[in-house]
Amino acid sequence: MARCLTRLTIATLLSAALSLPAHAETGKVRFKFFKAGWFIGAQAGSGILSFRGEMYPFRIGGVSAGLTFGGSSTDLVGAAQNMHQASDIEGIYTALGAGLAVGAGRRAIQMRNAKGVVLTLEGEQLGLQFDFDLSGMSVSIQNQ
Repeated sequence: MARCLTRLTIATLLSAALSLPAHAETGKVRFKFFKAGWFIGAQAGSGILSFRGEMYPFRIGGVSAGLTFGGSSTDLVGAAQNMHQASDIEGIYTALGAGLAVGAGRRAIQMRNAKGVVLTLEGEQLGLQFDFDLSGMSVSIQNQ
């Protein structure tokens, strides 16, 4: 009887430990990219992720479709939420957005990838651009 009770206690403790949700963390990010287009746009750039005291440089690339006219340089900072490890930032992010840059302006965006990482970014946009489009952005960590 004591063995059965011990096994039941161990099974209950293991079950409780395994059912606890994994602790997600937030990293800090900085994106700098250039976007240009005429109906179809393209963007390219780089960024840096600060996560658990380490810095991870990454590359940005992507396309947009919709109403895109002109070109701009964008520098955004913010948070990468719901991360378990640095590589979680990698993937394809999509966003429906609109913006206008005539000289200098502000930009804010929130995007999510398939791993559940949510990027909440804001910052400065310089250039001459109007966009109302569906954007896809690929983020990949650079080998150091």
